[in-house]
Amino acid sequence: MQEAGYKNTILSRLERDTIRRLSLSPVHFEVGHEIEYPGKPIDRLIFVEEGMASMTATFEDGAQVEVGMFGYESVIGISALMGTKQSLNRVYTQVAGSGYLAPLELGRAEFERGGLFQKLALRYVQAQLVQTAQSAGCNAKHHLEQRLARWILITADRVHQDTFFMSQEFLADMVGSTRSTVSRAAGTLKDEGLIDYNRGQVSIINVTGLRQRSCECYGIIKGHLDNYAAFEDDRTK
Repeated sequence: MQEAGYKNTILSRLERDTIRRLSLSPVHFEVGHEIEYPGKPIDRLIFVEEGMASMTATFEDGAQVEVGMFGYESVIGISALMGTKQSLNRVYTQVAGSGYLAPLELGRAEFERGGLFQKLALRYVQAQLVQTAQSAGCNAKHHLEQRLARWILITADRVHQDTFFMSQEFLADMVGSTRSTVSRAAGTLKDEGLIDYNRGQVSIINVTGLRQRSCECYGIIKGHLDNYAAFEDDRTK
């Protein structure tokens, strides 16, 4: 029997005995909460239920750019199940939320059982790699307005809200730009009637238009994040 009531993609598919072995405890995060930092040990898994966190690459001059995003489909710290001992990236909360924490040793023991948890974890890692690779290509190929539209849409999907708070500084880091440049790009999307952006609050006004303004990367990333947990036998039923 599978557990009901979980919003997290993986937890919602696990059986009761697996949930019990993971010994989950609830956790809440405010905006800016530091979850992982380069060089610090990973000692827990976090199954995100609500909110959104970003994984960034940090450079010597202090600059950073987003290389991954965590929402309700995610498990933060999952690389530790495959042998990683220390975080290579910074992970921190962008939109306040909540989830469940599992001690790493229990998550690793469950992963090594080779059952459904392992299959779902590996599929999530694959989806995360697709997201990272597609975002890297997007940042190199597409215009800033397209990248910003893509990021706003993916964030809205992850938090199940069309309105959320995000400072210009955070937005600039996420799309690999400067505050002034991202402010102009947001202003363009606002002038086109696609979003409203005022005092850090982002609101999607025209979701269809914003999708058209975005690039193909949005659909590719969304498709993988939404469907990574579906197995071949699931699609034939």
